[in-house]
Amino acid sequence: MKVLIADDSVIDRHILESSLRKWSYETVTACDGIEAWEVLQRADAPRLAVLDWMMPGLTGVEICQRLRREVHNDYTYVLLLTSRSEREDLVEGMESGADDYIRKPFDNHELEVRLRAGRRIVELQAELVAAREALRVQATTDPLTRIWNRGSITEILEKEIHRARRERSFLGVVLVDLDHFKIVNDTHGHLAGDAVLHEAVRRMQASMRPYDSIGRYGGEEFLIVLPGCDVDATVEHAERLRIALSAEVMNLAESRVTLTASFGCTVVAPDAQPTFEQVIHLADEALYKAKGNGRNAVSMVSPLVALAQSR
Repeated sequence: MKVLIADDSVIDRHILESSLRKWSYETVTACDGIEAWEVLQRADAPRLAVLDWMMPGLTGVEICQRLRREVHNDYTYVLLLTSRSEREDLVEGMESGADDYIRKPFDNHELEVRLRAGRRIVELQAELVAAREALRVQATTDPLTRIWNRGSITEILEKEIHRARRERSFLGVVLVDLDHFKIVNDTHGHLAGDAVLHEAVRRMQASMRPYDSIGRYGGEEFLIVLPGCDVDATVEHAERLRIALSAEVMNLAESRVTLTASFGCTVVAPDAQPTFEQVIHLADEALYKAKGNGRNAVSMVSPLVALAQSR
């Protein structure tokens, strides 16, 4: 583990560095508080820091205060080195955000034990962050395809609808249904069906813009959100995805399968104020039309067209 050593005394820095390397720590040194603070701001900053209380530029206490004001996912464990022994001084050091302190001249064994405790805390905190991220991924993504799950993609669509309304911009919405997917499952088994879903998602994602969103809306149905796309652009995007799906035959065990899908499109216009339910209803209506046109097709039902037909 990497440790920052910050001390304006060359002798103390050398002693600390020699001891820590002997205990298998990787060391980074700083000769004053300013340099120490710069090191701690790096992307690969050490998560353990041994700071002298009194240094030019910034004191160890001031660095602690700055560290605790910053919001970091990775916690930095700080051990203060001090020649002070007054109770009030030590309280001040701990209240500044230091995790522990050790008095100069320090005992090597005591320093090693305190660093070992700090290392355990840093490692436990990293495990907690990793566990939290794993839970977030589990809660927001589809476990099979690793794209957004239904709850997440619908939340994204709702936010994009509000943003399109606020910014008076277009928003394209596409419902995608893989054609004849049940036949794949019945003929080749569910593992083959899973492989088809994986490959379909891979091909669609490869043809999408970085800021587009795709989520699994149902078994073999996907919801795609296209910010900034009017009617023509939404249809163009959907057509590109349709071609990407069927461009290359997919090998399944002893057979070859051509992936096709039906695409139902709609748009949110700058002057429109549709609800989420209304947008999904229009996209679903367009999807129904695409299937009625023989599948492997793109259909558009825009709010204006739907309104004219209802009159």
